[in-house]
Formats: sequence, structure tokens, C-alpha cells
Amino acid sequence: MKTYETVTIIKPQLADGEVAAFTDKAKAFVISDGGEVVSEEKLGRRRFSHDINKNREGFYLYLKFKAKETFVKEWAANMKLNQNVLRSIVMKSIEPKSKPVKKSKAAKIAAAA
Repeated sequence: MKTYETVTIIKPQLADGEVAAFTDKAKAFVISDGGEVVSEEKLGRRRFSHDINKNREGFYLYLKFKAKETFVKEWAANMKLNQNVLRSIVMKSIEPKSKPVKKSKAAKIAAAA
């Protein structure tokens, strides 16, 4: 399984309880396909720079999850059909690899002494 990140913009007309229910359904959808939700962050309501489907703002939801590659297409199709979703994007998460720290000349001289 690979790690993915998604940002979904939900209609601003939904109440906080409805947003929480949407979030729970989204996490359940990931889990139902054998995936695992790594993290979740509700970024809140934000104003757009331009209208999206006659809306000036939306509620942003960020999810990071592990799933099969085929699940991404299912996610995109599900979000496209959901009437409460204004936009949704899924990206493969790339974890930065840690590089060994180089010692400075002063640290090498101090270690040798």
C-alpha cells in the first residue's frame, strides 16, 4: 500500500455536524477498502479568490491515508458524484529521505583532540 494525501473542499452551507459526518464517511470509505487513515486535519472555512459553482468560500479537509493504487480512482469517482464536494484532489505522498549530516572542519578537529 502507498501513502496518499487528499484535500477536499466541501460546500460552506453545511453545518458543523454535517461536516463531521462527511469526514467520518470519508474515513470509513478508506477503511472499507482495506486502507488506513494516517492523519486528518480540518483546515476550516476559507474564502476563495474566485467563485466555484457560485460559492465564495468552502470548508477544507485534509486526509493522509494508506491505500491500494486502485483506490485512488474510486476516491476520485466518489468525490465527483458527491453533491457536497466542490473540489477534491489526491496526491501521492512523498516522504523526504534523511541525509547524513556532514561534520564541519571545526567539529572534526574537536573530535580528534
